[in-house]
Amino acid sequence: MTAVQSRPAGTLSQSPGSPNPGHRPFGARVKAFIALTKPRVIELLLMTTVPVMFLAAGGVPDLWLVLATCIGGYLSAGGAAAYNMYIDRDIDALMDRTAQRPLVTGMVSPRECLVFATALAVGSTAWFWYLVNPLSAMLSLGAILFYVVVYTMILKRRTSQNIVWGGIAGCMPVFIGWSSVTNSVSWAAAVLFLVIFFWTPPHYWPLSMKVKEDYERAGVPMLPAVVGNKVVARQIVTYSWVMVAVSLLLQPLGYTGWFYTAVALACGAFWLREAHALQARAKAGITGPKLKEMRLFHWSITYVSLLFVAVAVDPFLR
Repeated sequence: MTAVQSRPAGTLSQSPGSPNPGHRPFGARVKAFIALTKPRVIELLLMTTVPVMFLAAGGVPDLWLVLATCIGGYLSAGGAAAYNMYIDRDIDALMDRTAQRPLVTGMVSPRECLVFATALAVGSTAWFWYLVNPLSAMLSLGAILFYVVVYTMILKRRTSQNIVWGGIAGCMPVFIGWSSVTNSVSWAAAVLFLVIFFWTPPHYWPLSMKVKEDYERAGVPMLPAVVGNKVVARQIVTYSWVMVAVSLLLQPLGYTGWFYTAVALACGAFWLREAHALQARAKAGITGPKLKEMRLFHWSITYVSLLFVAVAVDPFLR
């Protein structure tokens, strides 16, 4: 057994530089609770929320509303992430990528995590209800329930398509951003929802290819852990083409102009080039560092950032 496997979930790590049992400095504890919210993931979620508010407003939305929506979104997504770490603390202890999460190291106890997650979930729903609008509150609560119950508790450990359907929770900030401004949803929000839906698998599967041994060790059937690289790469290319096609629907529907379309075409073309290059390397039987699967993963973050910046800028150029 590895050093990671021999460490029970929820106990302090004894690796070099880890805190001693019973000694949990206040500053480190604060950082651990922040880590429970997965701040880097939330940054990406907010990147898809705020630009949609600009599109919904046809310009600059009320800045207080933007701030309130961002705070509510952070609380909501943070609560869902903390629930995820509580439920997955057993498999997190088995994977190198997650071995330093707060519940695995013992910096936060399972009970503390559960209370923290519940406080964030309840607080975010109340925040949206009273400071934004009830529709946004219900969408936010629905996203939490879907991520925690449907993805984490049901799909993640049972199907290789877990990230496909579980990714629906990550699409919800688009609806929340639109509804916070208009107190409704629209076809524009639905299109951008679908962009994120089809973006999520080819965004996450390259990372899963890189760390598939982690998923194999933990018994999580992430697609790259149960099929070969050729199959994964083919799926990545399929989802990529659909994603790019869907991203181009906003102009025909009358929601965006030339600027967004130009950015979507340019970024989509570069994405497809990277996806097909990854498929070519997989077909050639290339493995290890030369597979360069992380090139697409890193580009996927740049892609969605540029695309949604274009969503925000486009109303000013029409």
